[in-house]
Amino acid sequence: MQSKKTKPEAAAEAFALALRDDMQRSGPMTVADYMGRVARHYYAHAVPFGAAGDFTTSPEISQMFGEMIAAWCVDIWHQAGKPAAINLVELGPGRGALMADILRTAKNWPDFAAAIAVHLVETSPQLRAAQAEALQPAAPAGHDGPAWHDGIDSLPDGFSLIVANEFFDALPVRQCVKQDGAWLERAVDYNAAENVFYFTALPIAFDLAAVMPADFMQAPDGSFFEISPVSLEIAEKLAQKITAGQGVCLIIDYGHARAGLGDTLQGIARHAYADVLEAPGTRDITAHVDFATLAHACRPHAQVHGPVTQGHFLNSLGISLRAEMLAAKATPKQRAQIMTDLHRLTAPSAMGDLFKVMCITGKGSSLQPAGMTGGEGA
Repeated sequence: MQSKKTKPEAAAEAFALALRDDMQRSGPMTVADYMGRVARHYYAHAVPFGAAGDFTTSPEISQMFGEMIAAWCVDIWHQAGKPAAINLVELGPGRGALMADILRTAKNWPDFAAAIAVHLVETSPQLRAAQAEALQPAAPAGHDGPAWHDGIDSLPDGFSLIVANEFFDALPVRQCVKQDGAWLERAVDYNAAENVFYFTALPIAFDLAAVMPADFMQAPDGSFFEISPVSLEIAEKLAQKITAGQGVCLIIDYGHARAGLGDTLQGIARHAYADVLEAPGTRDITAHVDFATLAHACRPHAQVHGPVTQGHFLNSLGISLRAEMLAAKATPKQRAQIMTDLHRLTAPSAMGDLFKVMCITGKGSSLQPAGMTGGEGA
C-alpha cells in the first residue's frame, strides 16, 4: 500500500510539475529564474533551519553570535549619540533566533532597548509565525511586536541598524559559461524522455562586458562567471537608505572578498550537499556572495568597511571572552559544547574564513564599526 504524501511532498511534486510544464511550453529558463522560483517555493513550504531542517545558521549554533551582534549594535548607537528612535532591521530572519538573541541582550542597555522598533523583511507566512513566537519572550517589557515587510522598499526612514545574515546567498545569480570560445548564459531545461531537469546554455541577453572584469573575458572554455543583479540592486538601495537616514548595514554571508571565476551554485538538504536540479523545491539552493561586487555597487552612495573574515570579526568583538564566561558556569558537557560552537563560528577550517563580514555606513559618516579593520578575507 502506497503511503500518503505529506503536504510539503505534494506541494513539491506539484511545483516540479509546474516547472516542467513551463519549460516544455516556453523553453529553458535561466539559472537565475530557476533559482528564484525554487527559493520562493522552498521557503514557503519547507522547514529549512535547525537540526531537523536542511542547514544551521550561525545564530542557531550558539547564542554567542547574536550577543556579539547586539553589543556591536549598541556600540554603533553610542557612537551615533544614542538616538532615541532606532529601526532595528533584519533581512531574512529565518526562525528569529538572531533577532531574539539581540533583543534579549539589549535588555542590558535599557535606553537602547527602549529606542528599538523591530522590522523584519520576510515573505514566508510560515517563517513569520516562527519569528513571532521566538521574539515574544525575548522582547523587552512593553516592547511592540515586529513589523513585517515583503521587501526593503517599505522599511521606514530614520536611523537604522540593518543586519543581513545569510541573506544574499539565497538571492538568484545569473551564471555564464564559456563554451567554444564564447560566453553563454547557463539555463535549466527538462528532458521528457528521461524525466530529468538538466543544464543547458542560451545566448546572453544582457551586456556581459558591462558587469564582467575585462580580464575574465579571455578565460578558457569551461569557465563560469556569476553575477546577481538582484543582490546589487538591493545593496545599492541599502546604501542609499543608510546615507539618507544614517545608521549602518551589517552583511554576513559566505563568499569571496574578491571577484573570481567559478561555479558556486549548490544545493543543501538534510545538512549535506544535494543536486540543485533534483526534486526542486525540496532543498535550499544558494551561491557564494561576491563581496567585491556588492561593495562596488554601494560605494557611489555610502562608505564600505571590509569585508573581513567572520572569525576576525567575532574575535575582535570578544567572543572568546564570552565563551570563557559561559563555560565558567557550565557543566563539563556544556563547556565542551561551548568550545565546539566557538570553534565552528571562528576557526579558519570551519566558518571563520569562509564567511565574510561587510559594513555600510553613510556618506560622510564618522561611525567606526568595530571589528572591520584588518582580517581581510580572500
